[in-house]
Amino acid sequence: MPTPSSPSGTPSDVVVVGGGIVGLAVAWRAAASGLSVTVLDPSPGEGATRAAAGMLAAVSESDFGERELARLNVASAARWPDFAARLAAATGRDVPLLRAGSLAVAYDADDLALLRRVLALHREWGLASAEVSVADARRREPYLGPRLAGAAVVEGDLAVDPRRAHAALVQALAGSLVHRAAARLERDGAGRVVAVRDDAGARHAAGAVVLATGAGATASLLDGLPDMRVPVRPVKGVTLRLDAGPGLALEHVVRGTVQGRPVYVVPRGAGSGAGPGSGPSHREIVVGATSEERPDDRRAEAGGVFALLRDARALVPGIDEAALVDVTPRARPATPDNLPLVGATGVPGLLAAVGHGRNGVLLAPLTADAVVAELTGAPPPDPALSAADPRRFAPADPLPEGAAR
Repeated sequence: MPTPSSPSGTPSDVVVVGGGIVGLAVAWRAAASGLSVTVLDPSPGEGATRAAAGMLAAVSESDFGERELARLNVASAARWPDFAARLAAATGRDVPLLRAGSLAVAYDADDLALLRRVLALHREWGLASAEVSVADARRREPYLGPRLAGAAVVEGDLAVDPRRAHAALVQALAGSLVHRAAARLERDGAGRVVAVRDDAGARHAAGAVVLATGAGATASLLDGLPDMRVPVRPVKGVTLRLDAGPGLALEHVVRGTVQGRPVYVVPRGAGSGAGPGSGPSHREIVVGATSEERPDDRRAEAGGVFALLRDARALVPGIDEAALVDVTPRARPATPDNLPLVGATGVPGLLAAVGHGRNGVLLAPLTADAVVAELTGAPPPDPALSAADPRRFAPADPLPEGAAR
């Protein structure tokens, strides 16, 4: 893709707006392909990435009516081992994956009925999961609670620490990060996006601009572009981080429903704990996540925190002894159909990598590969990406005056 000339200095081939895990994954892959990159974000990783638990659970995340999203998730989850290995090699930072899989558990009979409907959906879609006895589930994970109605295993699920992966990406892109907020997009006379102005007034010229922003920033930047529609809304969630001692050495992601309420418990490896008195045998455990159609007010209501702990301890009672060290409320950018917007937007020079909702960490490698393919003229990396075409929400072409609709 040709790079335009710029009066404000050497332009970049790509300006990525947004420094969360999706934006930095796009920038890192673009740089690896030989493109020059600039990333604009006043506080990289402090949005949805900060709250994410890091479940790479393509099968467990599958839900009714979301077959296209399941295909995207499966394709991206398969890329995570190589993505993590390459990132570790590039930075010298270990980016370990939890490979023990997930245990899906049901608290009561109604929860078990729902779990079985989900397992039937997996079979219909060709996804690998299997119901097991509660006794078998406890053999796999001895820390499960005494009152469970049923369980299933998903062997292929992975998990990663998003904060650790993001820190590695920040290191890999240290020379490309500009800690300023994007204020507006600049177009040339032909309507092509050719630069981004930041909140200090600096102009960042580019051959292409990639939006990898949250809901609020996306709407602000696209204000005044009548030929572009990106219906991304904020969906607020809260995650809790606990510091668990050697008495709670969880090895699996535990996901479940407690009287219809979803909850998950995600362990990190030994030595990941943080908090007063933590040591080499301590580990971080992430509990989540609430989901509310609310703005990103960064408030964690006491009732929501209580509800998460109540339901998590019903599945894993040992968390009672863990220290609560972090409460992180954030809004995830979601679209009306829960599919992300990835690739060309229909506005020349503007690409999207937004709207990933609850799957931003999981979809980061596939999104990055898709955007870089678009930038370099390569074919899309997976046919499932057709469902994520940003142009599906493009404004309808106006009808000629007097025409009937």
